[in-house]
Amino acid sequence: MNNSSIRRLLMSLLLAGLVAGSLAGCSENVPVGMLRVGMSEEPRTLNVWLASDANSKKILSKIYQPLYQHHPETLELIPWLAADFPEYDEETVSYTVRLRDARWSDGTELTSSDVAFTAELIKEFRIPRHYSRWRFVNRIDTPDKRTVRFFLKTPMAIFRTRSLTIPIVQQKEWDAVVRLARTKEKPLAELLNTKIESPVGTGPFVLKHWQEGAYLHMVRNPHFFGTGKTIADRQLGPHITDIVVKIFGTSDVAILALKKGSIDMFWWGIQPGYLEDLSHQEDIHIFFSEKSALYFMGFNLRKPPFDDRHLRRAVATLIDKNFIISRILQGFGTEMYSIVPPGNRYWYNPEVEKYGAKLDREARIRKAHNILTEAGYSWDTPPVDDAGDVVPPSPLRLPNGQPMERFTILTPPADYDPHRAISGLMIQEWLREVGMPAYSRPMAFASLLQQVKGRHDFDTFILGYGKLSTDPDYLRTFFLSANDKARGWNMSGYRNPEFDRLATESSRAMVPEDRRAMIREMQNIILRDVPYYPIYDPLLIEAVRTDRFTGWVEMLEGVGNIWSFTLLKPISRES
Repeated sequence: MNNSSIRRLLMSLLLAGLVAGSLAGCSENVPVGMLRVGMSEEPRTLNVWLASDANSKKILSKIYQPLYQHHPETLELIPWLAADFPEYDEETVSYTVRLRDARWSDGTELTSSDVAFTAELIKEFRIPRHYSRWRFVNRIDTPDKRTVRFFLKTPMAIFRTRSLTIPIVQQKEWDAVVRLARTKEKPLAELLNTKIESPVGTGPFVLKHWQEGAYLHMVRNPHFFGTGKTIADRQLGPHITDIVVKIFGTSDVAILALKKGSIDMFWWGIQPGYLEDLSHQEDIHIFFSEKSALYFMGFNLRKPPFDDRHLRRAVATLIDKNFIISRILQGFGTEMYSIVPPGNRYWYNPEVEKYGAKLDREARIRKAHNILTEAGYSWDTPPVDDAGDVVPPSPLRLPNGQPMERFTILTPPADYDPHRAISGLMIQEWLREVGMPAYSRPMAFASLLQQVKGRHDFDTFILGYGKLSTDPDYLRTFFLSANDKARGWNMSGYRNPEFDRLATESSRAMVPEDRRAMIREMQNIILRDVPYYPIYDPLLIEAVRTDRFTGWVEMLEGVGNIWSFTLLKPISRES
């Protein structure tokens, strides 16, 4: 072994000792610039094309970077790897993107060939979660090493907001993988199953070591293009030298480590039950962030009785969102009235129909009674008597005079999501107050999805999307008539030609304000017809220590974002 190898070995051993010390909570031995982070589970993969779990995405988002990033306050797209905003040519239906002077973590130059390679890889292998954003791209030209030109088959608004926000990979790293995959019987499976141990990226950090089951060690990328640059009025670092990500088996252990000072941040949402204890810790700060999430009740519009929107409106009126937020979520959530979360302020329409808003229990019953009566429903004993008093009703009769048959509200089980399970039970009781024979039924999550999305064999359900994209094109995806098919995204079977037309036009509207108006009208239509009824958006609760670092950036989806990790600064121990 030569002297150089010996020095590298000694440095590795020294660093391993520092990492071990940081995990043991020996704060006096932890380098000033080392951020220690706790995770509940370790990443499942470092293959960016396979990664779908939250923990893998968290790590990879600090390594691989997109052309455009979201502004931390406005959520508008801003140039990241791109040098400026994309230029659209209406005549050729093309976008031109120019790149910053950036380098990969191995020191080689980022070029337009890398960007084109990334897009072509997605198209060729039809990468899940990405292909739908690129299948309408007809051709990609690279006139020089810093210019990429994308030619579209037809104008698509989501190209700017979704296609250009994918992570860019290095052609040098992936070229051999792609060539090998092409020779296999199942090329996509070969590509996705390729084990990536040392990802090459353009982000602020690179992976140094992964001790599976224990920790990951990331170090500052000396070639990060943003260092010293001012982007979104913020001068970027990173000022952190190392990130040590400790894997904990349970939240209890991670919270204890946070209190002891052996980690600086728990990179996961914490349950409200921990708040009382953490609020008394002098060096711990709790962040409450809005999420881009949707938890909702869905109806099967393919068969009676929920093919009647009057019935769906009555159900919506009876659901007390304030009760669900205050009692079930313990106040840590936001009432949702549109399919677009209120935190997504640019696209959110605050003027949609708000069924039952601010009504007490009896007022809701009276309102639902009126909706049903006007639509031809009846009772032997109505829920509201001649004097206007609310009374126990007899079973509800449909407009054809037949008793409403027992129906089921499918929910995930309580051990998977107690909030949705308990919400189902409460909604069951509220609907029975007007004579609807509702029965909440917990079901294993995979079976629930198969019943709802695969077989379409259901009455109603409560499901959720934990992280919606900032671009609300999911409105089109969820409710377009063409997506009403087995395993399709239109789970309710909603079909409305007016909505289809507007949804298609919005996907091709190239003027942002025009598209915004269309998206807002689409929200109006959905809340008028109620195929889904939005209920709540839970708050993301996160905890960090304040004695070693400052500069966390609050934004939609929490503080564990790219801005925090490039702006955090160590607090001087002398101060």
